[in-house]
Amino acid sequence: MSVSRSVRRKKKKLRVMRLFVLLFVFCLIGGGSYFAYDILYNAKKASDSIFQELDPKKVANYRDEDIKITKDPFTVLLVGVDNQGGGGRSDVLMLATVNPKTKEVYLLSIPRDTRTYLPEVGYETKINHSYSHGGIEATINAVSKLLDIPIDYYITTNFKGFEDIVDTLGGVTVDVPFTFKSQLTDSLKWKTFYKGKMELNGNEALAYVRMRKKDPKGDLGRNERQQQVIKAIVDKGTSFSSITKIDDVLEKLGENVKTNIPPSKFASFIKLYTELKNKNIKHLALEGYDRYIDGVYYYVPSEESITEVSSILRSTLDSSTYTAEDHSSQANHVTNEHQNNW
Repeated sequence: MSVSRSVRRKKKKLRVMRLFVLLFVFCLIGGGSYFAYDILYNAKKASDSIFQELDPKKVANYRDEDIKITKDPFTVLLVGVDNQGGGGRSDVLMLATVNPKTKEVYLLSIPRDTRTYLPEVGYETKINHSYSHGGIEATINAVSKLLDIPIDYYITTNFKGFEDIVDTLGGVTVDVPFTFKSQLTDSLKWKTFYKGKMELNGNEALAYVRMRKKDPKGDLGRNERQQQVIKAIVDKGTSFSSITKIDDVLEKLGENVKTNIPPSKFASFIKLYTELKNKNIKHLALEGYDRYIDGVYYYVPSEESITEVSSILRSTLDSSTYTAEDHSSQANHVTNEHQNNW
């Protein structure tokens, strides 16, 4: 009799455990479904707000064919817009050229004071003036003409959006190359950035990427810090630890970011990024010299450097005529030569 009771008790405990597991799984699935719905709902709201098509009539070298993100080479222009003082200037210009088949990613930062021809105004001036003379289309035309390549996608954000996104992610960690002081935009207080790893909030990260005069590398140093922070944002934003903050991030994106990347391609971009984020990204730079014209400072890129960088980017977009080794050799030559000159 005692054995029979023991067996019944064990079966009862087993049924209770099974019921508990089923309830747990049900809650997990139910909660996950709600969370997924919540993400999709907010993603749709954000994408409706940030999506802004280009005007084909205003863009030179406009490519209207459909681009398969995980298969076809493409370019993305990241533009940081400074709206202070009205008008708007494209003070951060970063071009990514990606070839999914060869797994090549080239990143080029264009100094904001680069002297180049602006089609919209008909003369040479600073490239960051392009935004105030025709918005994102004028900026795309300036970069496209400078490098002789088409610009497929763009992403713009203002400095407020930059700060908000960093803060929403809980800050970013950077490896400060040297100790320096920079003024914060909100409080106007001076912040000391010490050499080594530092955790920065949004306002501090903005001051970190904007400082130029105290950098021994000048614009090149600032461009490197910009790339460093952008990578830190993307890496943290796509990490598992940030998934609970995705609603807030999407809200900040919707408020401060514009792009012509169709919402239907977002998933493909994320998939491609997860595949390429640990690859060796090649950093390119435009060689040039400082020059004052009528009392105004310009950075003048050399024709040789423009031609060489343009050749690398165009060959990446047309992988049928170049091999990955050819690209890598050219990129190393351009980057190493530039660093040696500094």
